[in-house]
Amino acid sequence: MIATKIEKRPLPRPGWLPEGVWPFETFCLDVEGDRIAVTDIGQGPPLLFVHTGAWSFLWRDLMERLASDFRCICFDAPGNGRSAAIPQSWTTMERASRAASGVIEKLELDEFTLVAHDLGGISGLAAAARSPERVRGIVGMNTFAWREDSRPFRFMLGLMGSGIIREIDALTNFVGWISSSAFGVGRHLDEASKRAFREGSAGEARRAFHNYMRDAGRCDELYRRIGTALAGPLAQLPVLTVFGEHNDPFHFQQRWKQLFPHAVQVVVPGGNHFPMCDDPDLVAESIRSWWIRQVKQRRNDL
Repeated sequence: MIATKIEKRPLPRPGWLPEGVWPFETFCLDVEGDRIAVTDIGQGPPLLFVHTGAWSFLWRDLMERLASDFRCICFDAPGNGRSAAIPQSWTTMERASRAASGVIEKLELDEFTLVAHDLGGISGLAAAARSPERVRGIVGMNTFAWREDSRPFRFMLGLMGSGIIREIDALTNFVGWISSSAFGVGRHLDEASKRAFREGSAGEARRAFHNYMRDAGRCDELYRRIGTALAGPLAQLPVLTVFGEHNDPFHFQQRWKQLFPHAVQVVVPGGNHFPMCDDPDLVAESIRSWWIRQVKQRRNDL
C-alpha cells in the first residue's frame, strides 16, 4: 500500500491556551470541508478519544498518563473547541461521526481502540460501524450508543437541546461554568486550566453543544447503524466501561453489560460525569491493564 500524504496544517495556539495548560501541538485536518482540530501524541498502539459537545481538553490528563505506552489521538467535533465553527443547521451527530471517520481515514488508523465519552459514544461508534475491520477494542465512559426511550432521559435531551436553553447559555456560559467545576472536569484543575476549558467552549461552540444534544434525541438512523454493527462485526470486540459512581442515573453501564456480557466494568469511586478527570490515574491504569489482558491477547490469538 502506498502511503497517502496527509496535509496537517499547524493550528496557532490562542493566548488563552498556554503550553503549561495544553502541552501538546495541535494541527488541522480538512474533513469533508470542515476544519478539524486534531492532537496526536505518544507512540504505540493507537487510542482514538472521541467526545462530542465539549472539546478535547477533557482528555488532557488521561492522554498524558497513557502517551508513554500508546499513540493517543483526540479531536474536536465540527463546531466544538478549536475546530472551525459551522452553521447551526450543520451541527448533527451524523456530521460529528463523519468527522471521526475522516480522522480515522486520514491518519490511517488501523487496529485502534475507540475511547468514547458522552455523545462520543454515538459519533465514535457510528464511525467504527463504517470501518469495523480497523477497530480492536471499545472503551465507553459515561456514554451510550442506542436510542434511549426513558422519559427522563428524553426530557433531558429535549431541554438541553432547546432553543431557549441554548441562547441562555450563549449569553451566560452556565454549562461551561458547571462543567469546569469539581462536578465536571475541574476536580483537580488549577484556575488556568479551568479558564482554558471554558474558553474552548466559548462563542458559537456553546450553541453547537446544545445543537448536538438536540440531534442526539432524533438521530435514529445512526442508532440503527450502530445497533447493526454492535450485533454484528463489533460484537466480539473486547469492551471496557468506565463510569463515575454518582453519574449513571439511567443505568447505562448495566445496558453495556447486557450488550457485551464479557465487558470489563470499572466504577470510579466518588466520580461524576467525567471519570477520566475525577481519577485519571485509576482510569489510565484500567485502560492499560485491560488493553494488555484483552486487546493485546486477542490480537495475539488471531
